[in-house]
Amino acid sequence: MDTILKPSPVTRTQYAALPYRRDADGGLRLLLVTSRETRRWVIPKGWPMRGVKPHGVAAREAYEEAGVEGGIGRRGIGFYYYHKRLKDGSTVPVCVEVFPLEVSRQHERWPERGQRTSRWATPEEAAGLVEEESLSGLIRAFGEIFGPGA
Repeated sequence: MDTILKPSPVTRTQYAALPYRRDADGGLRLLLVTSRETRRWVIPKGWPMRGVKPHGVAAREAYEEAGVEGGIGRRGIGFYYYHKRLKDGSTVPVCVEVFPLEVSRQHERWPERGQRTSRWATPEEAAGLVEEESLSGLIRAFGEIFGPGA
């Protein structure tokens, strides 16, 4: 009898913000931050919080990790998947729901300022900087929908 291998079920969920703004020429720019441990380019994300709606978690993480505030979408624009490395070295599959955040303010100081690097990039640049293929695809799709002429 053949064994059917099934992918590991997603055991954890996180919520993320995709911070964006328009430059002086109307071009779309997205804000990426580095992760604290591996220094990979990512978007601000965090674990669910009791009493806080998913889009609220995403907005809070955008402030804590990148120092940005603005209008957060109440509906997600998509999902991406990655494997979170835990303190014991093991990994767990995570599904991340992403909410758009139109940045209206970027603070000079924020909680994780000294722990991360941030970078504004075009959607094409941002898609090339992130390692997660599903996040790269989500960024590209967002850029096509909200990019020039949108």
